[in-house]
Amino acid sequence: MKTIQTVGMYPVFNRSGKETRATHYCAGCGHGIIHKLITEAMVDLGIQDRTIIVNPIGCSVFGYYYWDCGNVGAAHGRASAVGTAINRVKKDAVVISYQGDGDLAAIGFNHTFQAANRGEHMAVFFVNNAIYGMTGGQMAPTSLVGMKTKTSPFGRDPLTMGYPTHVCEIFNQLKAPVFIARVSVADTKRIMQAKAAIRKALEIQRDKKGYAFVELISPCPTNLGVNALKAAQFCIDQMEKEYPLGTFRDETANAEVRQPVKGKPSPKEFFEDDSHQVPPAVIDPAAKELRLKFTGFGGQGILSLGICVAEAAREERRFTSWYPSYGPEQRGGSAQCSVVISGSPIGSPAVDHPDVLVCMNQPSYERYIGDVVPGGVAIVDSTVPLEVAPPEGVTVHRMPAIDLSLQLGVPKAANTMMLAALMKLGVTGLQREHLLNALYASFKKKPELVEKNRVLVQEAEKWIEENLLK
Repeated sequence: MKTIQTVGMYPVFNRSGKETRATHYCAGCGHGIIHKLITEAMVDLGIQDRTIIVNPIGCSVFGYYYWDCGNVGAAHGRASAVGTAINRVKKDAVVISYQGDGDLAAIGFNHTFQAANRGEHMAVFFVNNAIYGMTGGQMAPTSLVGMKTKTSPFGRDPLTMGYPTHVCEIFNQLKAPVFIARVSVADTKRIMQAKAAIRKALEIQRDKKGYAFVELISPCPTNLGVNALKAAQFCIDQMEKEYPLGTFRDETANAEVRQPVKGKPSPKEFFEDDSHQVPPAVIDPAAKELRLKFTGFGGQGILSLGICVAEAAREERRFTSWYPSYGPEQRGGSAQCSVVISGSPIGSPAVDHPDVLVCMNQPSYERYIGDVVPGGVAIVDSTVPLEVAPPEGVTVHRMPAIDLSLQLGVPKAANTMMLAALMKLGVTGLQREHLLNALYASFKKKPELVEKNRVLVQEAEKWIEENLLK
């Protein structure tokens, strides 16, 4: 018996440790048909070697077993975000986002909506079977009114569950999309219409004309609890009443390749140009991991202080991470950031037990001083009462960062005072030159502040020599 291979798919599918010609889809499912239409169009248009298909969580999660082209897996709902990233760095790619209704219309809706609004160069194939297929048959945004699912056992009630989401109609309000269509794979006639829509969406990508969106009504016999014929009839009789088929927009004839804003480097140029980058980190087994935590109120420059230390470490070719955390308030709320510096790749940016703690206010001191490791150092602003004793083996330095900055007429420079303390006490292991470079670089947009902060650092270091290092 002769084996017939669908063009654009692998000859055999290596699933579950064995070779097979069977997919994981249920009998009567529309995914297999849609796969065939996409791959045949891809090959026919000569774009197979340039095509990258992004498939996130859902029934299509194993699409990479079948499609003979580039494949990238994405987190639930994030296919359009991943596709956008691919577009930014690989301009010659033909990007396809392949998503189900539970994935695209629910958790991934805003990602898809914003990609459509930007007119990203991608073809999005949206498989609408009115239910969460792979995860057990829960109600999806596209489930019909009255439709019984695992999470709507009495039928979808618009009063408490809302109405079905019409994605094509929503996207048709946007300016950027070039092509928007809704088709079906419920019978032969409809499959041929779907084939034409899929081909047009991929032609648009081949010609770099912009964003194309194709919704495909597809049967799901398993979750409907019916056979393949009845599932297909359900699509025709009920789903198409809610979701009328047709082309909502086709501006292919008038669409042109969109050009980037003049004067800005392309994403590819940005990533290939190393002039704005510090040298890459290098492995140094002798450089032990150092964990720092900077804490205080929002507005005290806590996050900027952490960035300066992290940037200085990068300049010394250390592996480093900066991990901020702050409340909703722009000023006055809690703010803290963690910085990890290491001679080897960093496993986690979180710092639960710091080697170095910088505290600018009392709540932060009381919250974090107990977490400092034995042998660690805490630098605490002098306005903070030390009512909570530090753990045994932890050295505490009092630094009048706030008072010094007020005396010097720059009340917002308390973080610069703390950076001077870190330099003079030598607790970061980083060179003074690199810490200062990072500080001055932070004032790139306000060069007049560089000299002022140079003076502040000198005054702070003078105070430290006279009071902490005697």
